[in-house]
Amino acid sequence: MKKTVLACLFASAALLSVTAHAADKIRMGVVVKVGGNAWFNAMEAGIKSEAAKEGIDAWEVGPTSDDPALQVRAIEDLIAQKVDIIGVVPNDAKVLEPVLKRARDAGIKVITHESPDQKYANWDFELVDSAQLGIKNMVALAECMKETGDYAVYVGGLTVPIHKTWSDAAINYQKAHYPNMHQVGDKFGVGESLDDTIRTTNDLMSKDQNLKGILAIGSQGPIGAGRAIQNRGKNGDICVYGPFSPSQGASLVKSGAINGGYIWNPLVAGQVFVRVAGMISKGQPITDGMEIEGMGKVKVDDATHTILGNKTESLDKDNLPKLVKMGL
Repeated sequence: MKKTVLACLFASAALLSVTAHAADKIRMGVVVKVGGNAWFNAMEAGIKSEAAKEGIDAWEVGPTSDDPALQVRAIEDLIAQKVDIIGVVPNDAKVLEPVLKRARDAGIKVITHESPDQKYANWDFELVDSAQLGIKNMVALAECMKETGDYAVYVGGLTVPIHKTWSDAAINYQKAHYPNMHQVGDKFGVGESLDDTIRTTNDLMSKDQNLKGILAIGSQGPIGAGRAIQNRGKNGDICVYGPFSPSQGASLVKSGAINGGYIWNPLVAGQVFVRVAGMISKGQPITDGMEIEGMGKVKVDDATHTILGNKTESLDKDNLPKLVKMGL
């Protein structure tokens, strides 16, 4: 009888220990721009794989569209769940400020990506120098266009800070170095919607016979532009450069409907979300010049709370198979 009671007590103690350990696990929700596309699916895989290594309970929240109001609701839900850390890839940095302040007031740490200078973030991390990425894509676009003709610029949203930085740097570089190129209209905020990008590209091709290039920023921008160009049989006539998910764009690159571009790895970005969360939860300082896996040696701006790496991948025909094999 005594042995049975003791066995029960030991089992209960073990169960309490496991429960307490689970309760102590850091909980983190990462709100991305929109769910269900290849780019953020890859980011989710990175979050899950690194969370398992770090011992963090982390998951991705993907809104049904890129409406900033949906991100606000998702963050409010995470605050109600009393998570320890919230990660965000903002659609509108300004719109998120009040809800991120509420998160900080509730004692929740905030990590952002693609949103330098984000108010109420503990840290923002970038895998690449945004201005240089814009310039790099413009140089490739100009070479393809032979430095002459009209070109259009797509961004994921007119309020996405990082897209503004990329596109402004690219446009300013064009004005300074390629005087025979001309930007059509203003920026088109369609790059996160496949349907809107296809529609915009079709309109531009119909109206402008001198359209020679599209600089497409946003996860669906190059894909939509490439599909519209392919449907019109204009492969090779209009150059398309910008960041896209390799598996989604590989066939369009092969056919010449998309010419290339440069990205950082969204799977690695998901991993870095969790790595930075782990560093914060352990009280580990983040300092200029330190090495962070997936980012290399980083530049840290304490004033803006930005962590800057420099890891790009070329989206050319030679490099794409490697990226596709990685599940991107």
